[in-house]
Amino acid sequence: MSKAAILGKLSQNILPVLRFLLVIFVAVIFVAVQAQRKQEVKVEEKEFECPHDVGNGNYADPQTCRRFYQCVDGYPYVNRCPSGLYFDDISKFCTFKNEARCGPIASTPAPITEPPTDLAKKCNPAECDLPYCFCSKDGTLIPGGLEPEDVPQMILMTFDGAVNLNNYDHYRKVFNRKRLNPNGCPIKGTFFISHEYSNYHMIQQLANDGHEIATETVSLQQGLQDKGYEEWIGEMIGMRAPFLKPGRNTQYKVLEDFGYIYDSSIGVPASPVPVWPYTLDYKIPHECKSGTCPTKSFPGVWEVPLNAHYVEDYEGGHCPYLDQCVLHNHDADDVLEWLQEDFSRYYDQNRAPYMMPFHTNWFSIKELEQGLHKFLDWVQTLPDVWFVTATQSLTWITDPKPVKELNNLEAWDCSTIWKRGIAKSGIIYPAKVAIIPINAL
Repeated sequence: MSKAAILGKLSQNILPVLRFLLVIFVAVIFVAVQAQRKQEVKVEEKEFECPHDVGNGNYADPQTCRRFYQCVDGYPYVNRCPSGLYFDDISKFCTFKNEARCGPIASTPAPITEPPTDLAKKCNPAECDLPYCFCSKDGTLIPGGLEPEDVPQMILMTFDGAVNLNNYDHYRKVFNRKRLNPNGCPIKGTFFISHEYSNYHMIQQLANDGHEIATETVSLQQGLQDKGYEEWIGEMIGMRAPFLKPGRNTQYKVLEDFGYIYDSSIGVPASPVPVWPYTLDYKIPHECKSGTCPTKSFPGVWEVPLNAHYVEDYEGGHCPYLDQCVLHNHDADDVLEWLQEDFSRYYDQNRAPYMMPFHTNWFSIKELEQGLHKFLDWVQTLPDVWFVTATQSLTWITDPKPVKELNNLEAWDCSTIWKRGIAKSGIIYPAKVAIIPINAL
């Protein structure tokens, strides 16, 4: 057999083997690549760990400002900001690119210099009587000992930040004249307004319409929780601390000394039964999410807390502000259903005030705004639901009346006190505060 014939025969035998080996090689490479990708995914999933010493909250994604992690009970849920928005690691919500401060931003907790003296004691109902004091062991007790079916379901719509062309028309649509309380009066809300970027003509119009102007601060200054007494006096225009960071005992000392009715800065962790407003005569009845809550007693100062919003088995997490819950991938009907289920935890149980806190962000997404309007229209079909301001809610809490008597409740009557618009439902006395109707004096 010639040499050429031998080589030809060998090539015929070797080529199939080479093809087989090539297929095996490609398969091995493919499997290796897939395994590497899976490993990278696992590494990426395990890369972020929730801080163990801070608790629930929103945290910046180290890789991109377009995402953030919401930590709930130690588990991180990855969330994406709506199109065109970026996560701000200071305010902890999505905002416009030129306003976003990308994170993670390192923060060093300020040392607590206050000595642990004169600490508030646990609630003692025997020594805490309305209208000057209210507390309960876990914060879920209904004032006045009423049964849930006799309690009005109050809804407190609150709006944080500046009022201007970016949001004014959205607010006017929410409070259109067709939406009325059971007594025929227009529904009301509370605006925690910051001075910067605000249009005061628009604010005056909201006040004239009877909404409560209980502003935040002159400026959204960072680090106010660590400021001294003088700084808080200068900043204390409203009743909600910026970014829900209470100013420890200093802020509440200012509130007490200057006779403010209430604060609304303390967030409540997710709880099956929501917490009612309470006075700060005693220790707060729940975990302090911010770590800067008051530790001393401030008799007569009311706290209107922000209960966490959440729905069981939903991965959007827990949020004090509704716009911080991740609902931007839902249509309007999904948003309606989510709000209905969240609301039912109040309405079907102890009927604690259902606070609906918003930033302007909510109204930048059409589906969220439409879902909100659907919810407002739906909830107004219920006969015992009232949209009131924070101060109006306290007028009921300090002197609870059953639902059947509310049509004649003077503090909620728009034909008298509220006809003038600006919230003047009570005269405030320092230290011991009772909500006293003006025309009762």
